[in-house]
Amino acid sequence: MNALTEPAEAKPSAIARPPLVRELLLVVGLFLVYKFGRQLVTGHTAEAYRNAGRVWHWERVLDLPGEGSVQSLLLHGDTFAHLANTYYATVHFPATVAFLVWLYLKRPAHYVWARRVLALLTGAALVLHLVFPLAPPRMLAAAGLVDTAKVYGPSVYGPPQTDTLSNQFAAMPSLHFGWALMVAIGLIVATRSRWRWLWLLHPLVTLLVIVGTANHYWMDAIAATALLGIALAVLRPRTSSGWTPISLRSPHRTATTAGRAQEKLTPAEPKENVNVLVGVGR
Repeated sequence: MNALTEPAEAKPSAIARPPLVRELLLVVGLFLVYKFGRQLVTGHTAEAYRNAGRVWHWERVLDLPGEGSVQSLLLHGDTFAHLANTYYATVHFPATVAFLVWLYLKRPAHYVWARRVLALLTGAALVLHLVFPLAPPRMLAAAGLVDTAKVYGPSVYGPPQTDTLSNQFAAMPSLHFGWALMVAIGLIVATRSRWRWLWLLHPLVTLLVIVGTANHYWMDAIAATALLGIALAVLRPRTSSGWTPISLRSPHRTATTAGRAQEKLTPAEPKENVNVLVGVGR
């Protein structure tokens, strides 16, 4: 992470790290609440399929690109589909955990903010899952998409009727995309490397993966983005020294801009004074 995660400030943060045991219990507790909360939607199969038909229709009305156009890129060979399924199965949760651990160790002030945003986003997603159960496009016959995980592997889901570990009818919003986007935003805010904007590749690749594997609709990612935007508006990042929002500009540009501003603020010496001084010199 060195090239993309240079220090955001010259001085180390003065914010003390929250107690580790408390944070572990809090994060695990929030995860368990979410996992058990998703199960409340189990059994709403008919409603989930009706909502899937509505979402598919809305996307066509809005003239969004077909999910099949992305999947067709993966189906050129078994390798691409297998890699996409592996990314979907293995990157989502570990990447988010690594993000929180790094912030906890290196940017404790940013860690508290990021953890709160992720908790708010996940809580809002759970509410939407409860009120709007949604079957993913791989289950919708009208979509005509291939369940790439089932055909090419690996798959994280079993048959919906017997899968007790996950709720497959909670497609909207996509927390795969929402968490990935927050990881990228959090690292961009917490660092000042000129390369930090490359973290946006993570949500971009995640978006192509979740759509190409037919696990999510485009609108699932749009809904996740909207919820994250609300969470970020409510919980804005702050500096460790006060309540001024953290700037996304690099320190070099900021210092240069400040220097130019100082030059503009320095009053010009009156011409008459210059003439007097010249006369004295003579």
